[in-house]
Amino acid sequence: MELEQVPPLVRPVVIASFEGWNDAAEAATGVVDHLMEQWDARVVAAIDPEEYYDFQVNRPSVGTDESGFRKLTWPSTHVAVASPPGLDRDVILIRGIEPNMRWRRFCSELLACVDDLGGELVVTLGALLADTPHSRPIPVTGTSSEPEIVDRLDLDQSTYEGPTGIVGVFQDACDKVGAPSASFWAAVPHYVAQPPCPKATLALLGHVEELLETSIPLGDLPEEAIAWEHGVNELAEDDDEVADYIHGLEQTRDTAELPEASGEAIAKEFERYLKRRDTD
Repeated sequence: MELEQVPPLVRPVVIASFEGWNDAAEAATGVVDHLMEQWDARVVAAIDPEEYYDFQVNRPSVGTDESGFRKLTWPSTHVAVASPPGLDRDVILIRGIEPNMRWRRFCSELLACVDDLGGELVVTLGALLADTPHSRPIPVTGTSSEPEIVDRLDLDQSTYEGPTGIVGVFQDACDKVGAPSASFWAAVPHYVAQPPCPKATLALLGHVEELLETSIPLGDLPEEAIAWEHGVNELAEDDDEVADYIHGLEQTRDTAELPEASGEAIAKEFERYLKRRDTD
């Protein structure tokens, strides 16, 4: 991977997401796309796709550039850097596609780039389909190799056993080289799996804010999340069977959540609101 000349970064944290199996409703890549836009990130490196992608699965696309000339774009994974206002450290953003082959080499190449840029913490984002109602807050689970982050954010260590995607492999690669890491996963309602899911993207952004202890401009995401929820409500109203199923999920969720847990969630959300208002 060829890295452009980059001035020394200040205690950079890495935020990574990948299209594919780890990215239900494109909620995780939606976070990195949003951060790249809000923080005016600059792409400084890209993986050579020839080594890692099956172009019959991830095909190149043809379009027109700003000058009106035909342009071929190959599927790849890009590394960008940003200096967010109000944050006392820089950010490295990795936005890619789950590779079709050579996953270990792929992860080694990315980690070498992160090391060259001085990355101090790697944060991976994922989204999965789950039995969760769209009308309730999107659940986000988190893990970290760092006890300080686990304690500060009250994270649970993952107990998942089974197949994994590139996010899990990348996390394992971080552990093997001793790179501090954290991972956040949003649970997207499985009955509305088609992208986008702005409500899940917002939920992941909230956890990134907590981790970085900063406020992130949300742009149109809150309004899009409300419109998304209303749209799903309208679809459910037209199908009694779906409406009954969602009602059952809501009852299960409400029964499982303790009042004090809900109170903590409200308090955290209010704290984020106050911080964002002060920043604005």
